[in-house]
Amino acid sequence: MTVLTEKFMLPFSQKSSRKPQKTPAFDISPQMRAIVMLAATTMTLAAFYAVGRGILGYAPDHPNIRHLAVIIHVTTVLPAIPLGGFLLLAPKGTPMHKALGKIWVALMVATALSAIFIRSGENFSFIHIFIPMTLWASYKLIATARRGDMKGHKKEILSLYLGALMIPGVVSFALPGRLMNVWLFG
Repeated sequence: MTVLTEKFMLPFSQKSSRKPQKTPAFDISPQMRAIVMLAATTMTLAAFYAVGRGILGYAPDHPNIRHLAVIIHVTTVLPAIPLGGFLLLAPKGTPMHKALGKIWVALMVATALSAIFIRSGENFSFIHIFIPMTLWASYKLIATARRGDMKGHKKEILSLYLGALMIPGVVSFALPGRLMNVWLFG
C-alpha cells in the first residue's frame, strides 16, 4: 500500500470496537488513602478485639453493657468502622458503592441517635457534641451526593468518617471507665 492509501484506509480497516469506558474514580489523595487505611485498620482491630474480650469473658464486666442504648450503639458502630473505610478506599460511583453507602449512613445515624440515650447520670458529656455533628454531616453527605457535588460529598464523608467516627472512637478507648477502654485494657 502506498502512504496515501494507508492514511485513508487505516481508520476503516481497523474496527474500533473499544468504547471508552468510564472507570470508577478513586477520589482521595494517596496520603489521605494511607490515613484512612491506617485509621480504619487500627480502629477495626481494636474494636473487634475489645468486643471479643468482653463477649468471651476475658475482660472485666461493665455495667453499661446491660443498657439497650449501649448495645444498639456498639452493634451499629462496629460494622460502620470497616465499612466506612472500605467505601473511602474502594472505587466510587458503582452500584455497590451507592448501596453500601446508604447502609453506612444508616449505621452512622443509628449510632448517633442511640448515643443520645447514653449518659452518665442526667447530663450529657463532652463527647455528645458528635451527635449533632454526625446527624448534620449525614444530611450534608446525602444532599451533596444527590446534587452531584462530588467535591462536597468527599469533604463530608471524610469529616464524618475521620471526625465523627474516629475521634469519638479514640476517646472511647482512651477514657478510663468507658466500655471500650475497660474491655480493651481491663
